[in-house]
Amino acid sequence: MSGDAFPREGDFDAVEQYRMPLMEHLRELRQRLVYSLIAVIIAVLGCSLYVDPIWAFLVAPMQNALDATQSGTMAITDPIEGVMTWFRVASLAGLGLASPVVFFQIWQFIAPGLYPKEKNLVLPLVFGSTTLFLSGAAFCYFVIFTYAFPFFLQVSGEDVQAVLSIQSYLSVITQLLLAFGICFQLPVVAFFLARVGLIDHLDLMRFFRYAIVAIFVVAAVLTPPDVLSQMLMAIPLTLLYGFSIVLAWMFTTKVRDPEDGKGVATP
Repeated sequence: MSGDAFPREGDFDAVEQYRMPLMEHLRELRQRLVYSLIAVIIAVLGCSLYVDPIWAFLVAPMQNALDATQSGTMAITDPIEGVMTWFRVASLAGLGLASPVVFFQIWQFIAPGLYPKEKNLVLPLVFGSTTLFLSGAAFCYFVIFTYAFPFFLQVSGEDVQAVLSIQSYLSVITQLLLAFGICFQLPVVAFFLARVGLIDHLDLMRFFRYAIVAIFVVAAVLTPPDVLSQMLMAIPLTLLYGFSIVLAWMFTTKVRDPEDGKGVATP
């Protein structure tokens, strides 16, 4: 949008000097994956010392729903379920703790393809990605779990007592927490694509109807098969898409031909 965001002639040489062959890209990818894996392992080991309070925090929404509806209990249904639960709780918490490092490695892998003036966006993008990932997980925990779990238990019938496997419960909440955290990355992706000149607000506005359909499809795939969960995911994603339109309008570097309105990405 602003002229100073456009790359100058000297920027092209700077980009060319970072152009790498395929094997170099693969080695760079391997290095980033190794760094991310090391960070996750260290975080998992640290979280393994606090599995009990982490598990108490994760199980609280379902336990509150069970207490409120008086409809059942949680139990271990397999001899090794307790050990697997301990490991998965530490892994889930470790992934959340290491998410800033993981996002940093992702954006560092992308950075060599950016112009020099765009490389200073890496840290803001890491901050935005981490914040939105944790915000999505927090929204899932405090909103989805609070309203969805009592609903799930009530629709089972008054005479039905639930005996919930802790491993199955952990699988469900892991899927939902990661799904919301990833889906909440939409504004960061839109901001990045706008800054590199691939999209602008007009592109997002024209795609709005299709985006709504895509959002509801994603919500149907990633959430349990009930309307409540799907709506609770689709509504915030729709709002985030609207926010992405505003970000694209503010930060795009895409140039449009005033005669035909078609956009041209800045090189």
